[in-house]
Amino acid sequence: MNILYSLQHLGYSIPPQADAGWLGEAGPGPSYIDEGSGGLENDFANRNTTFMTWTLMHLARMLKDAGGVPAYGNQRSLWDAGCRFDSDNPEHR
Repeated sequence: MNILYSLQHLGYSIPPQADAGWLGEAGPGPSYIDEGSGGLENDFANRNTTFMTWTLMHLARMLKDAGGVPAYGNQRSLWDAGCRFDSDNPEHR
């Protein structure tokens, strides 16, 4: 949780269901795709990896189609100047 919070605080987009892992035996042993690991036959790991991959691809497509994250409503200089987005402010000129 701390790592995800830190990444989003730096500006990374973290979509939901963006994690997957293979937790075989603790310590040294076969990796996910190693023969005899059972990783490639593990429905839990395969499902979560598939969901994560599609979610990341969908977010990438949405960001690409939108030209990135819009700047409207999140510009510090405009906030400091008195702008309050989507609400009237008679004091702001």
